[in-house]
Amino acid sequence: MAENVHTIAQTGFGSGTNELYNRIRPSYPSESLSYIRQLPKSTAPLNIVEIGAGTGIFTRVLLTHPEWATSIGALRAIEPSVGMRDFWTKTVNDDRATIAEGTFDSTGVEDGWADLIVIAQAFHWCLDHGKALAEFARILNKDGAVVLIWNLEDREAAGWVAQLCKRRETHENGTPQFRRNLLRQSFSMPGYTSLFHPMDEREWSYYALATEQIVTERQLSWSYISVLPPDEKAKVVEDVKVILERGDDKVWINKEEGTYQYPYKTLVVVSRKK
Repeated sequence: MAENVHTIAQTGFGSGTNELYNRIRPSYPSESLSYIRQLPKSTAPLNIVEIGAGTGIFTRVLLTHPEWATSIGALRAIEPSVGMRDFWTKTVNDDRATIAEGTFDSTGVEDGWADLIVIAQAFHWCLDHGKALAEFARILNKDGAVVLIWNLEDREAAGWVAQLCKRRETHENGTPQFRRNLLRQSFSMPGYTSLFHPMDEREWSYYALATEQIVTERQLSWSYISVLPPDEKAKVVEDVKVILERGDDKVWINKEEGTYQYPYKTLVVVSRKK
């Protein structure tokens, strides 16, 4: 299975990184979950496949959301990282949900089983979009859809966020990232258009809670930062501190308590099977 997973994803999300990732990454706005609930044409209970389920951040939100809580018959999570699968198992306690090893192009799910495929904060790691799309079409039923969702720092909303992203991204070293726009390029290719209708997009802006510790640890949770040598990681922390102390466009929630707004956008991309 390792040959289907990017090297940085294997190491950056390996054992020892999962607790920080699970604790420090943001959740998803309720409106986005409500929107996704309106997408399936099948009647409840629904069969959901979540690929790249990670530590279970999205899984837990989906299972407990008021509009989803009674709508799910079975949720089958797919995750290539053994460390993340172990963490998922510890944090997701619901008889409807199971997790198994797999990748975007090899899920092990039966033909036509899924009403909905959900991929949260993960599809930019896909190494072969053509193979993945063929797998999605295989496991979806005739009315099925794929939902891709990302939480994205809103670098246009505040100078300090833009500076933070620019500093962190000096360590990308060509790792797959959403901002490189490979998704939209691949979704105009015949491998997509022969299987799926044109994609729909929705976006929500929101503010997460920020403190210096939250922002710093969130930068350290990025896969390509987590694999850095200690001295380089320490320099990232030092530079983040400088950026936050300068605080361009920072909007305080409570200055005495050190809390301020962390601007985000949540993007949902929907592809319906033909």
